[in-house]
Amino acid sequence: MQKPSKVLSKFSEKEQDLAGLISSISDRSESALSSFYDYTSRWVFGLALRILADVAEAEEVTLEVYMQVWDKAVDYDPKRSTPSAWLLMLTRSRAIDRLRSNAKRNHMEESLETDPSNSIAEPEEAILFVEKSRIIQNALSKLTPQQRKSIELAYFYGLTQTEISSRLGQPLGTVKSWIRLGMIRLREILSSFDEIR
Repeated sequence: MQKPSKVLSKFSEKEQDLAGLISSISDRSESALSSFYDYTSRWVFGLALRILADVAEAEEVTLEVYMQVWDKAVDYDPKRSTPSAWLLMLTRSRAIDRLRSNAKRNHMEESLETDPSNSIAEPEEAILFVEKSRIIQNALSKLTPQQRKSIELAYFYGLTQTEISSRLGQPLGTVKSWIRLGMIRLREILSSFDEIR
């Protein structure tokens, strides 16, 4: 991260302090991240709550934002924005991503409930459908949290691997690995159930 003194001198004292913390975070200082969180988390949570209108969702987004700060501090450029503007831009982006993902999930759930083509005509089919769903959910629960989350985002919410990488704040190669290993494990688990084959 660059810290041109001319640029920083235009910042308020508070913003200069935050820029210093971001610089330390980019050097992997956990105490700097902790201080940065203490100074700014109320802004992040407040904005996330305003966008999402849900306390639990806002709390999750707040944690995701600080994970992203840890990963992206090295990319912060004081010539482009103040530290607080940069942080709130990250928050807004994360919260809107969450909002879109929730809207997509709700739409898919509504489609399944209302689309006649998805209805199951025979009781035997209904029982088989429920049993298959239970088996798949059970198999997913045996994956690592990262594998499960990546697969759910890809196959249930239709996100691309690049979108998943951005959403989880992880390198694309890591996400691809989680999905590949998770799918291998799922195949192993599900291969013992004749009705799923």
